[in-house]
Amino acid sequence: MAERSFRGLLLCLALLGTGIDQVTKYGVFKWLYTDIPDGRGEYQIIPGAFQFLAQFSNKTESATGLLNSLQTWSGRQLPRVNPGALFGLGPKELHRLFPTLNEDSAPTVANSFFIVISIVAALAIIIWGRRVSASRDWPLSAALGLILAGTVGNLYDRIIFHGVRDFLYFYWFEWPVFNVADCCLVCGAFLLLLQAFFMKPAAQSRKTATASSLSAA
Repeated sequence: MAERSFRGLLLCLALLGTGIDQVTKYGVFKWLYTDIPDGRGEYQIIPGAFQFLAQFSNKTESATGLLNSLQTWSGRQLPRVNPGALFGLGPKELHRLFPTLNEDSAPTVANSFFIVISIVAALAIIIWGRRVSASRDWPLSAALGLILAGTVGNLYDRIIFHGVRDFLYFYWFEWPVFNVADCCLVCGAFLLLLQAFFMKPAAQSRKTATASSLSAA
């Protein structure tokens, strides 16, 4: 009897997560758009604690054709982006590590660095997810699917906008602004840790079930 594969779960979560991430980013930035340079649009979700925050730069479109349409669908003023990693980590830390690096070029270097990291990570996840042992383990497949969704969602932003669009803001305790892709990354990493430390791998579960059936016989 063929064993069940969860590659479809990985693919569905990756596509769904990426789709929701991009729809919410484009939608919120269009909804809260303001053409005032260095402006910001806000919408309170939980007064005093949580809001949608769309921040805009003083830059206008910097490309032509399809790329221009992708950059300016939400508005003529380009979004203010985070060129660093999760929750704003990146340019400042990079400048501290390499003091000789021009501070103005640090965001570009950081964004390029994380583009490479994201591509390598996405390829590694795809290869890992295609392994038979991984595809038969649903918690692992789910974790990889969520991590892939977060990686691809933010990678799109890095390529199109030269940084990541963030709009979810818990300001009650000044948490860095984040997005749906970041949520996918965190949830996927958390599920991966649970799978690694508290759940039996699929192969081990099959061996245990086989041993139990043999002993019962």
